Amino acid sequence: MAAKARGEVIETDLKGGRSFALRFPAYGERPYITLGFDHEGWTPQSAQEKLDDILAEVQLGIWIPPKKKRRRQPDTDAATDPRDEVVYFGPFAIGVVKSRKGQVSDNTTAAEEWALAHLLPFFGDWELREIDVTGVDDYREFKVRESEARARAIERRKPQRNDRNQVLKPLSPGSINKTIDGLQFILGAALEKKLVAENVAVGRKRRMKEPPKRPVHLDTAGQIEALLEAAAAMDRDPLMRGTERQAILATLIFAGPRAHELCNLLWRDVDLANGRIFVGRSKTQAGLREIPILPILHDVLASHKAAMYRGRPDDHVFLNIKGGALNKDTLRSGVLVAAFERADELLRSRGQIPLPVGLTAHKLRHTFASLLIALGEDPASVMRQLGHTDAAFTLEVYTHMMNREPEERNRLKALVKGERVVAQLAPMPEQLESNDYELPIMCALIDRGGAAPCREIIAAVGEAMAARHSTVDTEALPSGAPRWEARVRKARSRLVERGWVKAESARGQWEISKAGRAKVRRDEQKANRGRRLRSQPVAEPELAVAA
Repeated sequence: MAAKARGEVIETDLKGGRSFALRFPAYGERPYITLGFDHEGWTPQSAQEKLDDILAEVQLGIWIPPKKKRRRQPDTDAATDPRDEVVYFGPFAIGVVKSRKGQVSDNTTAAEEWALAHLLPFFGDWELREIDVTGVDDYREFKVRESEARARAIERRKPQRNDRNQVLKPLSPGSINKTIDGLQFILGAALEKKLVAENVAVGRKRRMKEPPKRPVHLDTAGQIEALLEAAAAMDRDPLMRGTERQAILATLIFAGPRAHELCNLLWRDVDLANGRIFVGRSKTQAGLREIPILPILHDVLASHKAAMYRGRPDDHVFLNIKGGALNKDTLRSGVLVAAFERADELLRSRGQIPLPVGLTAHKLRHTFASLLIALGEDPASVMRQLGHTDAAFTLEVYTHMMNREPEERNRLKALVKGERVVAQLAPMPEQLESNDYELPIMCALIDRGGAAPCREIIAAVGEAMAARHSTVDTEALPSGAPRWEARVRKARSRLVERGWVKAESARGQWEISKAGRAKVRRDEQKANRGRRLRSQPVAEPELAVAA
């Protein structure tokens, strides 16, 4: 009697959950079969039952290997050499990531495991040499369809969830590209071991086109001053725990460290006597640098050190509310969020534009670069202070449209020197309401015969209302669309409710109703009557003549 075949259940803990796969001998090979994740219902017991069923079928000779999503002929003869060992993507990729634990940062390991959670369900049971350009493109298309399905589920109010009951959100083009970056890394490791002939995940064509990101930075000296004033007021508030907000924000704005560099900064790294900050814990060799301390930052750090109860060389410069070292999470939640909210209140009370949406510690680093450039620093100096290796990259990423009028330059220079800058009161730009767009929508539809694609109507309304749009109207929302476009869509919904625009139009089409046409005619007639009345001469009153 032939010996009973034995296999194994492979369990792997990844950021996306615990994955289950099978490896077993069958017909002279050892196939690797990916089952799925625990949030999809797989358990060690169900995986073992599946293995037992397959092994029984193998023993009887009736098991049929599952067809892969694509099976292609390799391009080179070397890859088809039968003497080559068959290596599957799943176990190879898991091994590569596991072997790097402890050699790279925890964040890097978490990012690699997150990418594997997306790659394994698709490529887990592929042979490495089977993955080609078409396979990568198929994967990208698969992730797009998966994201669309997640979005539809959320719209139906029945979102997909993982094993921690968290809603599975659609992946952005940038997130999908990051998973492909993970695939490129794994195939790069395979290429080094000569397991594949080339790294087919390399190149822009394998990735999705990402929409341009809206730059987020502090625009004026008034915003910078308001943020520092808000932080100082919070430090003086006895009800607020912690007294380091102003020093932290001043360091981020006027020295530009990365978040982890700020959290790891020791007092031995701060040379107040010679005006230098030494950054010795960074992610790149260029990140090891000296940053000149600007006068305003020198004053703030000197006061901060004098108030510190722990100012020895090996003590951290900045602590959390419990007296321990800061990390990126406590920096964001314990310091930045509340300071941004308080600064917004202060700016609104002055009649100024509030801080931009999406401001983070890293965006304050952007502000530092823009501040240096606005003050006349050359690109090479900015590059060194940021810890970059390419001045062109520094200019491309960090040079923002900061106000550089002579008056604003003087305010920035005065602020950097530590001189008080009196904030100039400026009225808040008025923004249009959604009902301002109702008539332009209907007029645009009538001009196009009563119906047109929504994108065409939105573009026509935007062109017609461009002269009335303020900076608030044109500000980009987190989705990337301008604020006025969201109001146009809201106005269309109100027109549908009133019966002036049809609700049952074809998808992507807007169509005016008979009632809507009548509404436009009435408004035009009313406007014409008003113009005629205003154009008629006013009769002079007759004077009575005494007899």
